[in-house]
Amino acid sequence: MDVIDGDYIRADNEWDELVWVWEQTDAPKGCKIEIIEGLITVTPLSAIAHHAVTGRMTRRLYEVIPQDWGVYQWLGLATPSRLGLYVPDLAVVPRLELRTGNDGFVPAGEAELVVEITSKPTASNDRVHKAAGYAEAGVPLYLLIDALAPGGPTSTLYGEPEADGYRVLWAGEFGAPVLLPWPFDLSLDTSGFPQPSTAAITTSTGTANTVDTRIESRANRSPTP
Repeated sequence: MDVIDGDYIRADNEWDELVWVWEQTDAPKGCKIEIIEGLITVTPLSAIAHHAVTGRMTRRLYEVIPQDWGVYQWLGLATPSRLGLYVPDLAVVPRLELRTGNDGFVPAGEAELVVEITSKPTASNDRVHKAAGYAEAGVPLYLLIDALAPGGPTSTLYGEPEADGYRVLWAGEFGAPVLLPWPFDLSLDTSGFPQPSTAAITTSTGTANTVDTRIESRANRSPTP
């Protein structure tokens, strides 16, 4: 790659170009910068409810994982074959891999478990693109916590990765325990997982309607003589 005075000129390949742009991308503090199917994406800080879930899960995972494994938030996982660099809500990765990878990310296939918690901006990517990317990278287990699923809040555990995707090992509504198989052998309680806030949805809709009304009122207002 040729770089002059910090400006990108030419990359040896598309992956190196994307990683360089990813590294140079500025975003507000707390925002998550990822590469999804070759596109640089920036998503807002996770909601408080996300942190409540990841905090509970982290404590439970540390009870069962080997001492040389870690549970990480905001760790970059690279899937070059899909032009992807994901930053999951949780990833269980052997600590050794953190010392042998890039400064900003590790190969996604080094993760033993990845957890994504959907939000409105990320739901489609979490369900489709990231699921395909993690499977192609060979991540053994992918847990999708989807409060926005069309059929209602659902946890889905994917496993047995192949190049063309995962097999669904288990799926159930919030409240049903998720059993993570070996090497975890852990039952995760989902009864406290937060449900979507109907109040927040109503407030958002109300705000939008108010704005539309004001715009319409200005448009119809007679000019002041």
